[in-house]
Amino acid sequence: MLTELLPVDVFAIFLVFVRLAAAIMLLPGIGESYVSPRIRLSLAIVLTLTVAPAVIGTLPPLPALPVQLLLLILGEMAVGLLIGAAARMTMTALHVAGTVIAFQSGLGFALMVDPTQGTQGALIAAFLNILGLVLIFATGLHYMALRALFDSYVLFTPGQLPPVGDFAALAIKFVSGSFLVGVQLSAPFIVFGLMFYIGLGIVARLLPQIQVFFIAMPLQIFASLALFAIVLPPTMLWFLDHFEVRFSELLADR
Repeated sequence: MLTELLPVDVFAIFLVFVRLAAAIMLLPGIGESYVSPRIRLSLAIVLTLTVAPAVIGTLPPLPALPVQLLLLILGEMAVGLLIGAAARMTMTALHVAGTVIAFQSGLGFALMVDPTQGTQGALIAAFLNILGLVLIFATGLHYMALRALFDSYVLFTPGQLPPVGDFAALAIKFVSGSFLVGVQLSAPFIVFGLMFYIGLGIVARLLPQIQVFFIAMPLQIFASLALFAIVLPPTMLWFLDHFEVRFSELLADR
């Protein structure tokens, strides 16, 4: 019945579109809320027409029953969402680092809307996310995400049940790895905050008549911004290396 209603070529292109469109809706920089849905849809269509001729041989035949077609579409959507969510979770490393840095520098209450996370966050976290996004596109690392979409047809064969166990293990690995990298990126500020507050505690004990913590707040902000200017270049290089390593795990020839 489906063979009569749905041509084989249209079915193949639509199946590729489902996977690519699901990933593009979550990819950082492309799947943001401020990007027009028409632009995202147009990009998904262009990528589909580009990728479909190369992967059409790996696609399963058109199923005979609508239920089988629905399960096939859901499986392709799950793979696309996995790749898009992997890129999104990788970006959370900068959000974690920026939040820790903001609290250690006394700027935790300076909040703004983070366009890459879609929520309100610390000002430094929003700055790091936007800077990381710019550097990803400037260095060409976004091509790794697009290549991961193409290689996903080798790693996750269409028509087969998605490996739920592998999906869960990969999600845990990306989340834990992003949190670990976020803490590592903010490690200089954790050490600085610890030493700074220990010093203020000693001064407060020696001079209890003076409100040391209120007086030292401008010094804390100034010293934190100076430290931030020093460690920003190696911090972003470390993040870019983390992004490259994580996405290399999703490539077929890793």
